[in-house]
Amino acid sequence: MATDQNAAFTLPRGATGFFVPKDGPLPEVDQRTFRAALYAAARVAEGRVAEIEEQAFPRTFHTATITTGTGGYVVLCHAHHPWIAFAAERREWYTEEFRDPPPWAHIFTDLGFILLDRAQLTAPLAGVDTSVLTQDEWRQIRLYGLTTLGGLLFNAWD
Repeated sequence: MATDQNAAFTLPRGATGFFVPKDGPLPEVDQRTFRAALYAAARVAEGRVAEIEEQAFPRTFHTATITTGTGGYVVLCHAHHPWIAFAAERREWYTEEFRDPPPWAHIFTDLGFILLDRAQLTAPLAGVDTSVLTQDEWRQIRLYGLTTLGGLLFNAWD
């Protein structure tokens, strides 16, 4: 189940993947838990995990593909916060190319992840609490022309 769409999304430190070394490292999502969720979801979907790609600079997310009898789902897992999103195809970054979670996505919430749906991810940044963002992060947002929550969370800027 996705989070309440009527609640304002508040960005925590690390949402963009940027950090200031003096503030310490960003949190990291446990990759073993993400992998376990992928395989559990594939079983429930009667599909299989086709590929997994761990986050690498400058991307802010891990990527995996689950294939089922009805097609494939690209699963995005933010590297620093337990957010899960779905897309139709693999990309280096996303702006509005998101899908709603499939019926079997509840497996991710069962293991502590937060599902983000297409409406949330394509919501304008104007409706998001961005008070934690630094001047450097805003500079990157403007440079890349990002206007959506999903574009900010699932990026590959450097």
